[in-house]
Amino acid sequence: MRYWIGVASRQHVLTAVKGGFAQFGHGKPGPAKRPAKGDWITYYSPKEKLGEPAPCQRFVAIGQFLDAAPRQVTQTPGFKPWRRHVAYRKATEVPIRPLIDRLSFIKNKAHWGATFRFGFLQIAEKDFSLIARRMLSASRERRPRRTKPR
Repeated sequence: MRYWIGVASRQHVLTAVKGGFAQFGHGKPGPAKRPAKGDWITYYSPKEKLGEPAPCQRFVAIGQFLDAAPRQVTQTPGFKPWRRHVAYRKATEVPIRPLIDRLSFIKNKAHWGATFRFGFLQIAEKDFSLIARRMLSASRERRPRRTKPR
């Protein structure tokens, strides 16, 4: 089992949660192929809305991949992104700043935002567990258990 962070505006993440999907890098197929069925994802949102300056800087959603491969969908006639099916958990949004010093995947604590510049990254289980405990305990749901893919 592996653990991932997707990066997108909060507005886009909330759309994905409502639709039960995950999409990375503006719908590119490469990142969507990397997770396996049963892997976990959390979304970090640097901004509230794409192209607007209002910061978010929170982990916004958390869920588990339900499918084994991406599927391409037609969102608009000229835009056909690759997506994954995700079961999102009820969760509370968690600010990143109090966690920066404890997250091992953030190597440069002074320039921590650069860690998210590629939009999709794999992280260690201990980092994911730290984030998940914060997001799920506040929503009174248990943290993700290690489960075998169905």
